[in-house]
Amino acid sequence: MLRSILHKEGETRMNANLHALADDSLDRADLPPPRTGPQVWYGPQMVASDQWLFGLSDTHVAEVEAAMRPLVDAGTDIATIRREHFPLPTLGPAIESLRRELIDGRGFLVMRRLPVERWSIREAATAYYGIGSWFGNARSQNGKGHLLGHVRDLGRDAVNDPTARVYQTRERQTFHTDSCDAVALLCLKTARSGGASALVSSMTIYNEMYRRRPDLLRLLFEPFATDRRGEVPEGRLPYSRYPVFNWYEGQLSAIYARRYIDSATRFDGVTLSPRQIEALDLFDSLAEDPALNMQIEFRPGDMQWVHNHTLLHDRTAYEDWDDPAEKRHLLRLWLALPGARPLPPAYAERYGSVTIGDRGGVIVSGTVLNAPLEPV
Repeated sequence: MLRSILHKEGETRMNANLHALADDSLDRADLPPPRTGPQVWYGPQMVASDQWLFGLSDTHVAEVEAAMRPLVDAGTDIATIRREHFPLPTLGPAIESLRRELIDGRGFLVMRRLPVERWSIREAATAYYGIGSWFGNARSQNGKGHLLGHVRDLGRDAVNDPTARVYQTRERQTFHTDSCDAVALLCLKTARSGGASALVSSMTIYNEMYRRRPDLLRLLFEPFATDRRGEVPEGRLPYSRYPVFNWYEGQLSAIYARRYIDSATRFDGVTLSPRQIEALDLFDSLAEDPALNMQIEFRPGDMQWVHNHTLLHDRTAYEDWDDPAEKRHLLRLWLALPGARPLPPAYAERYGSVTIGDRGGVIVSGTVLNAPLEPV
């Protein structure tokens, strides 16, 4: 009798397990397969490596200075600088390879040894913009048309001010993507403490959600409203709508800004269901897991380049110096990359266009492209 009972219980458990496996398989039906290759990485392994570092040689620095000097002396408008205006005989071909690594490889790199300590802001900005022109085409980062951005605390409050952007504060940013193929930062000054750059592979997050909770992962292929923070293109809603994960022409891409997904609920008719919140919370918890992400402490002269379609980036909160001349200060570029991956039509809602080499950025009525030398 006992053997019969145990047999029946075992059969019941086996049937339950088979049913669970069947449900699990159903959850994964039609989901893109797990990602493989160099775009899938885990932070601790990456930190232990230096493969993402590229140190400028003395020859490279001399080339940058030789290209920068006549432009500065002539008072050239930085926003007009193109690759053909900035000759880099040996560094230029190296950048061609580095751009391919951004697009098809691990998705980020840090270039070191740009001598910003001995340059004026105009010299540093001209050199940086010129190097950026070898990677791609600069895009407007806000409604003011800034092709050259300044990441500096302007005393704004991104929590209570619906038009503030987090880069104008000392707050932690949270993991997100920007509205362009690649985002780049040049460190001019570091904070008294904090302000580290954090990176995580959105492809690794996808694989972990695929393994753990495919039922929630499926929800991230549905559109979410994302607040435009007052920068509204003509004829558009004050928020845009697109999925977090997008599968298109054999490529998986991610576009994400949780802070602005949450703030979009201030608009009539925009809500988040409990299941959507659960999916977003899992996404965030994975991004914030130190087993997945990594942090980089910037030094003056460091340039970080990040591929938005396969990575998310963050910045830790920081304490700044009292002296205004010493405050944390980074320059930023948003870039459209030649040779980039195709993007689905849904991205046009945020990028304006999905044309390779000419997409991304923020354009509103009255936007005039410019490259300011001071935070404004």
